Amino acid sequence: MHRKDERPQRAPRHRFIALVLSLLISVIAAAGFGSSWLSRAAPALEGAADASTLPVEGIAPKLDGATAWLNSPPLTGAALRGKVVLVDFWTYSCVNCLRALPHVRAWADKYRDQGFVVVGVHAPEFDFEKDVANVRRAVGELGITYPVAVDSDMRIWRAFDNQFWPAHYFIDAQGRIRYHHFGEGHYETSERVIRELLAEAGHSATDDAFAAATGAGVQMAPDMAQIGSPETYVGYARAERFVSPGGQVRERSRDYALPAQWSLNQWALGGRWTVHGEKAVLGDGGGRILYRFHARDLNLVLGPGRDGKPIRFRVRVDGQAPGVNHGSDVDADGNGQVTAQRLYQLVRSSDGVRDRSFEIEFLDPGVEAFAFTFG
Repeated sequence: MHRKDERPQRAPRHRFIALVLSLLISVIAAAGFGSSWLSRAAPALEGAADASTLPVEGIAPKLDGATAWLNSPPLTGAALRGKVVLVDFWTYSCVNCLRALPHVRAWADKYRDQGFVVVGVHAPEFDFEKDVANVRRAVGELGITYPVAVDSDMRIWRAFDNQFWPAHYFIDAQGRIRYHHFGEGHYETSERVIRELLAEAGHSATDDAFAAATGAGVQMAPDMAQIGSPETYVGYARAERFVSPGGQVRERSRDYALPAQWSLNQWALGGRWTVHGEKAVLGDGGGRILYRFHARDLNLVLGPGRDGKPIRFRVRVDGQAPGVNHGSDVDADGNGQVTAQRLYQLVRSSDGVRDRSFEIEFLDPGVEAFAFTFG
């Protein structure tokens, strides 16, 4: 799960409602109403997939303010009334969103003819994700065919008081939010909610099987038990554990040196870089990034320079070509190219997960580096 942290955090309205209900249950329990009532009430607080106990979390906000719509004309509440709707907040460089996507696509396909609609709300984290052309390219490459609202001004995000990528809001046929889930996982619970809300609307499931969802490459489910490295931002606004001597210099080009030693989850730059708030940009000559990590997968959000020309790179894992441990955007010799602003999977460990040293060397200037994620 990925949280937006550019503004003060406050609990969404549905969390406030759940808190009030929780306090109410506590008061009733203290008054001696007994455990049988509590056992019936508790599933509503947990978002149980039984439509008779799913709480009404509020009226779904309007989907107004999108800068563009893809795969559909603009959708209104009136147009969606009578449909069961999943509003999926996502952004295309977010690894958590990409790993949830196979399930969202599968639900859209399986339940489309029963009155179910997925509306993807693309809410950007990085500036390049505000570009409609970038979002359109990503939607096509990811095989998304359901409607997508391009929320580059974050107006729909704010209307929902959302805080997370991905965030799923399940809306009944009367336009009410009945369930929400933040982050990856709990897919069967979410699908049960879809079925129950469709049943409420008079649409029975055609079979009892869950939608088949498989993800390959970066969309493969993570090995959560093995992830020992946190998401790491390269830009100075959120950078942590940076160990190049002298630290980061803001908004000014300088030569960075690689440290003689570094520990788990520390990282460094080598070469001439300019570090901005959300990214580092490589100047003339070659440059490197090092990271000591513990995970099955290592991903890095990258983009080419302003001219858009492909940028060649070479990956090394523990000082060697990755071989069987190469990611989907690298060959076994460690070679790859940055051709677009997106997330690149650079390592997938096939011979066991352990502490490893990662190095990427850029052979051309101008590359932009944004953030590491792991799986």
